[in-house]
Amino acid sequence: MKELLHKLSEAKVEVRKNEMLSRYSTFKIGGVADVIAFPDSTEKLTAAIKAAKDMGMPYEVVGNGSNMLFSDDGYRGLIVVTKNIKDISFKEDGSVFCGCGAMLPALSAAACDRSLSGLEFACGIPGSVGGAVFMNAGAHGGEISGVLRSSVAYDTKNDTVVTINADEHLFSYRHSIYADNRALVCLGAELALSPSDKEEISAKMRENTEKRKGSQPLSSPSAGSFFKRPEGYFAAKLIDDCGLKGYRVGNAAVSEKHAGFIVNLGGATAKDVLRLAEYVADKVYAEFGVRLEREVRYIG
Repeated sequence: MKELLHKLSEAKVEVRKNEMLSRYSTFKIGGVADVIAFPDSTEKLTAAIKAAKDMGMPYEVVGNGSNMLFSDDGYRGLIVVTKNIKDISFKEDGSVFCGCGAMLPALSAAACDRSLSGLEFACGIPGSVGGAVFMNAGAHGGEISGVLRSSVAYDTKNDTVVTINADEHLFSYRHSIYADNRALVCLGAELALSPSDKEEISAKMRENTEKRKGSQPLSSPSAGSFFKRPEGYFAAKLIDDCGLKGYRVGNAAVSEKHAGFIVNLGGATAKDVLRLAEYVADKVYAEFGVRLEREVRYIG
């Protein structure tokens, strides 16, 4: 561990030791991580990952922690948080290059300010660009795959930085090449946007925001939709039809407002959440023969 800290210090990467992961998760759940690094450039991000790899130490890259559930036992290794790699650069052709840590609401607001359409769907998604590309994040009928032109990735296996074109991402519902090939770490993305009327863009963003407020339990810690949408069904409706709204294990509960969300009522543990998710999935399968697949990534 001392050697890792020394290498991170040499690379001028900010670090914190023995830090609670609950501070870096929208679920507000998670035990102590050995080391958390906060690089403020892609060069420092790659240096931090390389340092961990050279030592054979486990590592995970985290954006806003909005689609993750951290273990109660924490993480024995290095967590790399990308929130400081948040540069957003607009080009003359209307495209934008953004760092992996740029937040989607900030990005969509910046696009609106420049009368550029394409990111209205993302205005309320509490995730980073890197996370959005990793899971092909979407809402309100839009997905990041619909605007992505290319991404830049660190190939940890070959210690190289590569550009991945849109058609090479293998995008599907909540899936991309990054989910298949964990040797790739998204460093940033170029998005293709379209000129449009600023007031229309703003109105659509307000509409999406109001829909989100009206349908989702935003006042309670969660990781968003906990289960993927099964083909031909809606996870929330299946769960609701099983009468599971409000069902709880410990301090984790199926949201009363949106059955697709598992919420932290205060002091919930990862074990609570996983036990509840298992119960919900089993109940849905027993009632409807549909297997729910977890959308939220478990890190432990």
